Amino acid sequence: MSVVVTGGAGFIGSHLVEKLLSLGYQVTVVDNFSSGHIENLSGISSEIRLIRGDLRLPEVSEEAIRDEVDTVFHFAANPEVRVGDPKEHYENNILATYNLLEAMRRRDVKRIVFASTSTVYGDAARLPTPEDYSPMKPISLYGASKLACESMISAYTYTYGFTAVALRYANVVGPRAKRGVVKDFVAKLKANPHELEILGDGTQRKSYIWIDDAVEGTITAWQKTLRGFEAYNVGSEDSITVLDVAAIVVKEMGLTNVKYKITGGVDGGRGWVGDVKYMHLDIRKLKALGWAPKFNSSEAVRKAAKAAIVELTR
Repeated sequence: MSVVVTGGAGFIGSHLVEKLLSLGYQVTVVDNFSSGHIENLSGISSEIRLIRGDLRLPEVSEEAIRDEVDTVFHFAANPEVRVGDPKEHYENNILATYNLLEAMRRRDVKRIVFASTSTVYGDAARLPTPEDYSPMKPISLYGASKLACESMISAYTYTYGFTAVALRYANVVGPRAKRGVVKDFVAKLKANPHELEILGDGTQRKSYIWIDDAVEGTITAWQKTLRGFEAYNVGSEDSITVLDVAAIVVKEMGLTNVKYKITGGVDGGRGWVGDVKYMHLDIRKLKALGWAPKFNSSEAVRKAAKAAIVELTR
């Protein structure tokens, strides 16, 4: 079967493309390369159909969606969680999703898997947080735009007979990640192995999931959801603090006597405005489908640190 992966040159998207190819699918990748990188597709470029285009333009979605397409994996987005231009989140996340859904509706392609985020929950009062938690109050423009996309996809599902999956990822880590606390810490310690700046008060506690576990969860949710709209949390069984992450990275880099420069952050110790301080997802719904993460948060961060060290020394 033929599938489309938007944002397929990005971090999660490129790993997903590799997995889909290994399962025998014909894959079309759509990416404008604003945050994706062509080197993420090295080694598989001859096996995919690549469209360099921006989903903010309706004609790009029209080019990507063909009648023989079975499923669209929508992973293209503005990935910046910190405060930015609201128009960027609206256009790259909400408008792009609308254009894609309209192209799917016109071509009668009715299966979509959407990369959502744990930030749709905002500061959840219940941890671990289940998918039916309410009220959902995103505290970042990124989280708000993703929740808007979920709502739109749900409406298309029940109005036009789509089958849809929304995957609310925890912090996904691993090779090819260009952002995130692990890559940030490794880069800072490469520049200055004696001092590490830590945004916030260091007590922020979150779940981290290894990229292969996240991709396997994505495939499981897609294959096991046969009708309607379903949201699934994709995370690990536990959570760790930013100070825990720092200690793991320092150890993996073989450093000692590193001084922590803790900024204190904003709004009660957050790293930045819109940073969810505590995030731990309830993953029982996805586990009930037969999936489980192989690595916990500490193990995922340790593996990611090793990968980042290699990448930053090339």
